[in-house]
Amino acid sequence: MRILIAYASKHGATGGIAERLGHRLADRGHHVEVVPVWSTGDLREFDAFVVGSATYLGHWRREATDWVRRHHVVLADHPVFFFSSGPLGGDRTDASGRDLRTVSEPREMPELVAAVHPRDHHVFFGRLDPEALTAPERLIRRTPAGHQMLPSGDFRDWADVDEWAALIDDQLVPA
Repeated sequence: MRILIAYASKHGATGGIAERLGHRLADRGHHVEVVPVWSTGDLREFDAFVVGSATYLGHWRREATDWVRRHHVVLADHPVFFFSSGPLGGDRTDASGRDLRTVSEPREMPELVAAVHPRDHHVFFGRLDPEALTAPERLIRRTPAGHQMLPSGDFRDWADVDEWAALIDDQLVPA
């Protein structure tokens, strides 16, 4: 099966998740192309789609949201899987005990799900390299609340990424 993995990544962490998914799906016999959303070509060449974006302040990156909106007719006729990356830190729950992956779902997701009907949306933990931050992001991070909200480190769970790739493969391969 030919799978397009299209992603929007600001500092590279989401791109890393997309690449890992691509490798795992290729290992399972699929022909996979992994590209940023702004570099996609003719979507008619693909049988399935995985679309991912970094999440900032509760939102997918605009280029990912716009890409899904622009291609929703094609996407709705194929198997589609969405992923987001964003929560940071070692804690998996918030102060109220809620799963951070659940509370970190981007605000656009209900609209995009209604338009495309993906088979799944998975939220992955992300990575923050303080050296890669923009000047405004560095200013935010200097405050006590900003430092707590934006802890540095790589919090991506590669076993989780691998398991999700296996789930995608299981749904794409006929029984």
